[in-house]
This record gives sequence, C-alpha cells and structure tokens, in this order.
Amino acid sequence: MLRLIEPYVTYGYPTVSTIQKLIYKRGFGKVDKQRIPIADNSIFGEDLQKLGICCTADLIHEIVTVGPAFKQANNFLWPFKLSPPLGGFSKKTKLLHYLEGGEAGARGEEINKLVKPVPVV
Repeated sequence: MLRLIEPYVTYGYPTVSTIQKLIYKRGFGKVDKQRIPIADNSIFGEDLQKLGICCTADLIHEIVTVGPAFKQANNFLWPFKLSPPLGGFSKKTKLLHYLEGGEAGARGEEINKLVKPVPVV
C-alpha cells in the first residue's frame, strides 16, 4: 500500500521533540467522530483512561515508545494537517523521490527539518 502512495507523500522518523510540538500545536482527537482540539485533559475519554492515557504527556509517551496501547492512542489522534513550506515545493522536484533530490518518499531523520519550520495557522 505504501508503494502506491510513495510518489505523493513524504515520511520519516520524527524525534520526540517534533512529535511533542506537533501534538501540542496541531493535535486533534477523535471524540464521537468529531475533530476536537487537544486543549486540556478532559478530552481523553474513559476508554483511554482505562489504558493509562489520562493526559497529553501520556499520549505523547505512548506514541513515542509504541507501548501496549499504541493502536488506541494512534486511532484517537486525528491526522495532522500541515501547511506547505514557505516558498512552496518546487514543481520540478515535487514528484521525485527524496533520494533523487525530490520531495516525496522516505526521509528518515530529515523529516524533522521539513516539519520544524511549518507555521501554525
């Protein structure tokens, strides 16, 4: 499945600080099939609290360590909506693989450089 969408997405291994910044700035949870911002700890329902996730720090820890409740924590998080980088993507390299000088594909640790300067809107 990943091979089908690889020319259109970029992915990698983010650091703990990158995950933390993303969840605090752009984190939304699924509550009754609605997109609710993670503003306080009251958003975490009883089902997550039974698994030991009662605050944002617990959610970040579960995502980073891929703990026993990772699947439920990952399903609770709404996909992140990021803005394009300042200046945009280059039209010539947009669909090329990252290793060929493009933007798409596996970046490894370099994903942190892409996510870091994204402005909050």
